[in-house]
Formats: sequence, C-alpha cells, structure tokens
Amino acid sequence: MRKYEINNKTMALYAMNDKTRVYEEDKNFIVDQPANAIMEESCAYFGSSLSGRRKGTENLIGALYKAPVIVEETKDIIFFPTASPKSSTCSWLRSSMVDRYYYQNGRLIVEFLNGDKIALNVSYGVIDNQILRSIRLESVLRSRKQFDDTLHK
Repeated sequence: MRKYEINNKTMALYAMNDKTRVYEEDKNFIVDQPANAIMEESCAYFGSSLSGRRKGTENLIGALYKAPVIVEETKDIIFFPTASPKSSTCSWLRSSMVDRYYYQNGRLIVEFLNGDKIALNVSYGVIDNQILRSIRLESVLRSRKQFDDTLHK
C-alpha cells in the first residue's frame, strides 16, 4: 500500500471512500488510503494529530465544525474539508491553490491555479465559507508569526 504525505505541491485530496485521488501541481494519481487517513498521517508527520490541528483552529478562529486545519505551519499549508471529516466522502482542498469555483451541469466545479478541476457534490456556499475561514486562519497565523518575529528581534 502506497502511503502519501501532504507536501508543498498537494492541492487536493479527493475522497473515493477507501481510496483518494491526490491532486498535485503537476500530476494526479490514486492512493490506496482514505483522504481522512492521509490528513491524519500528514498532521502526525508534521508533529500533531488531525484532532490537535482542529483544536488549534478552534483556538485561533473559533471554528468548530468542518474547521480548516494547518497541516504544516512554516509553509502555510492549510486544508479545509468539504464535508464532516468523519464522513468517507470528505475531500480536503488546499485553500491557497483554489483559483475559482462555479456551477456547471448541476455540480460545483473547483478550479485550481494550474487549471485542474474537480466536481463536488457540495453547495457554492459551503466552499465559499470554507475558503473564507481558511483565509482567516491563514491571516491569524501570519499575524502571529509576524508579532512573534518582532518580539525576538
């Protein structure tokens, strides 16, 4: 079984029940792991757990349900879930890689900066809200880093 760790090129983890289509900047491929397992293991690789990262988001911006998570803070790698992370249909998108999103043939299309697209069975409002929450999380993280940098100069 091929294990996958989220990295700087990862744009999305598209849930396919017990498998995941991984979208990177220059390729996409299927991994024999559920998307939530990849998130859990990637958070652990970077020194925390998915629940710990979710608790961190709660502390930073107050988000509890479907909270975006900071997978790796030095590179600002932030992903948000498209559904409850408890669901096998929960995909994870990296907010900074999303270019735009729109409806096409009754499905929401998310287009990434490299032109790749995925179709999701979620509403425009869900994705819009998740992106806004992710941007807020990134902003709070960045301002705390800057504040911390000024303290240590």
